[in-house]
Amino acid sequence: MPKVRRGAVNLVKYRGWSVRQVALKFGFNAGTISRWCKRGTGWNLIETKSSRPKTSPKALSREIISLIIKKRIGRRRCGQVIHQELLREGIKVSLPSVQRTLDRCHLLKKKSLWKRPHDATPRPQAEYPGVLIQLDTIHIVLPDGSRMYVYTLIDLYSRWAYAEVVEKIGAEPSVEFIGRAQKIAPFKFKMIQTDHGSEFSLWFTHGLWTAGLSHRHSRVRQSNDNAHIERFNRTIQGECLDRTTYANFRKAISEYLPYYNKERLHMGLNYKTPEEVLQSY
Repeated sequence: MPKVRRGAVNLVKYRGWSVRQVALKFGFNAGTISRWCKRGTGWNLIETKSSRPKTSPKALSREIISLIIKKRIGRRRCGQVIHQELLREGIKVSLPSVQRTLDRCHLLKKKSLWKRPHDATPRPQAEYPGVLIQLDTIHIVLPDGSRMYVYTLIDLYSRWAYAEVVEKIGAEPSVEFIGRAQKIAPFKFKMIQTDHGSEFSLWFTHGLWTAGLSHRHSRVRQSNDNAHIERFNRTIQGECLDRTTYANFRKAISEYLPYYNKERLHMGLNYKTPEEVLQSY
C-alpha cells in the first residue's frame, strides 16, 4: 500500500492526472486520493497510519502498571498469580490486561520458533498385550573406548521383554529391531513409546507407520512415562550384563530372556511370569 499511495500521488502531482482519473485507475474514492496528496510528495513512500487510538479511557493507570512490573521483577511470578494478588489487594484488573502489560514490557518468555513441538499423541491404557510397548537403548562404553548398544523392549500389560546387542543405533536400525521383535513376540504390537533420542526421530516414526504401527514420545521432564523400560534396563544390567564379559553379551542376553519371560516372578504381576499373564489373557 505505501507504494500504491506514492504512485497515485505521483500521477496527480507530476503526470497531470485528475484526482477522479487516479481514483478510477486504482479503485479508490476520490476523497481518499486527495488525502494521500496532502500527505505525500509523490516521491516518498506514504506509510499506513497506525489504527491505535490516541486516547483510551479504560487504559490501566501508571500506578497499576508499575505495580504489575514490580511484582513480576521481584518474585518472577506468572501473570495469573499477579492477577490474583492484585485482586486480593482490592485492585480490579482483568487477567488479559495483566498479560498485555507484561508482554508490552517484554517480561513474558516467548516460545522459541526453533523449538520442536512436543508430541501430543494420547497414551493408551495397557488393557491387553501389545497395545503399548516401551522401547529404549542402553549405551555401554567398552574398555578400548568404543561403544556397544543394547536395544530393550517391554510390553506394559504382560511385562514380556526382548533385547538385542548391536554395534550401531539409528532410526533405521531401530525399525529393524522392532521388526525382529515382532516376529518373536507372541502378540501383535500396536503402539511404540520411546524417549526423544536421535535413534527415535521422525524417520523412525515414518518407518513404524510404514509397518502399520503407531509411535508416541514420552512427555518432556516426565521420567515416569518410561518407568517400565527403565526398570527393565536396570534389571537386565544387574542380573545379566554385570556378570559376563563384553564378548559374551549376546550369548548372555539370549540365555537370560527365556528366564525373564518364563521363570522370573514379577511383583508387579502379583508374582506371576509374563508367560503366565499371556496365557491367562
